[in-house]
Amino acid sequence: MVPLAINADDRVFVLTGAGISAESGLQTFRASDGLWEGHRIEDVCTPEAWDRNSELVWQFYSARREAAEKAVPNPAHRALAALEKRMGDGSFFLCTQNVDDLHEKAGSRDLVHMHGELFVSRCSDECGRQPRADRAVYVNRAAVARCDCGALLRPHIVWFGEMPMEMDRIMAELNRATLMLVVGTSGSVYPAASFVRWARQAGARTAYVGPEEPLNASAFTQVILGKAGEVLPEILAV
Repeated sequence: MVPLAINADDRVFVLTGAGISAESGLQTFRASDGLWEGHRIEDVCTPEAWDRNSELVWQFYSARREAAEKAVPNPAHRALAALEKRMGDGSFFLCTQNVDDLHEKAGSRDLVHMHGELFVSRCSDECGRQPRADRAVYVNRAAVARCDCGALLRPHIVWFGEMPMEMDRIMAELNRATLMLVVGTSGSVYPAASFVRWARQAGARTAYVGPEEPLNASAFTQVILGKAGEVLPEILAV
């Protein structure tokens, strides 16, 4: 397989999606029946779901925490961390749609989680206090930790109807990128699915890696089909 051409003066923007975590054994966003680990999205992944049944929401995310705690990075995660280390500060940026910490476990440092972080919680009343690291598993509402202001903590996750995080930083990095690499996304979740077109408009080369063509495949200058854990170590030459 031909290595991806990355020059010393390139600025690389990487976008990862559920596919890269799936290779580490974590569930992708939803199954073909429209359910996510047996739950309707509307029941566990919206502000309205939280208002109706915060206990169920926490049970759902606690189960995801347990699964993510056991997961280990695969060769794709490690290849991206190695590329970041090789390129040095300021030349590599990773934006992930995933809420797990597999990129961090692999050694990635300059990254943002645009859909939030599974092992972080924040005040459900948005009192202004900073989100906090939280790896606890909450079996019922009474067990859920509280903010210093007294409100329940909620998962630091972007739910349907909420804005993705750090969009200003993401847009700035897209505008200065010379190469955009997208790994394991379907091209169906917005605004992330638009990033490749924005990068192309800014003059970047664009490449996709995944087992199937994404819905926005026509926006890429190069599409490489295959499992990320097998493809990335080869094309990144790390």
